[in-house]
Amino acid sequence: MRTHKDLEAWRASIELAEDIYGITRRFPKEELFGLVSQMRRAAVSVASNIAEGAARNGKKEFAQFLHIAMGSASELDTQIEISKRTQLHGQDDLQRVQDRVTRVKKLVYGLIRSLRA
Repeated sequence: MRTHKDLEAWRASIELAEDIYGITRRFPKEELFGLVSQMRRAAVSVASNIAEGAARNGKKEFAQFLHIAMGSASELDTQIEISKRTQLHGQDDLQRVQDRVTRVKKLVYGLIRSLRA
């Protein structure tokens, strides 16, 4: 039986969440309840919605959760951009995780398209 753990999009989103937790540990302490919290929640939401959707019965429900995951990934992308522009962390690290977000979004979009076929 295949599960969410078999999905490349889910595995990539877990790696993304790990990266976000690592990077945000080094953000200024005054951001702990602001951007740090928001970024972590968004990253966890991406992986969680992929997993929840995969556990649902039917393509339509799965696609709905994948769309929510896409929204969370877009939120995270915006938060990373804000972090870059306000120089909360090294630009190279932030660009690397922003590239990961782009990859995850492409994988999720590919899943959505495959459900339509």
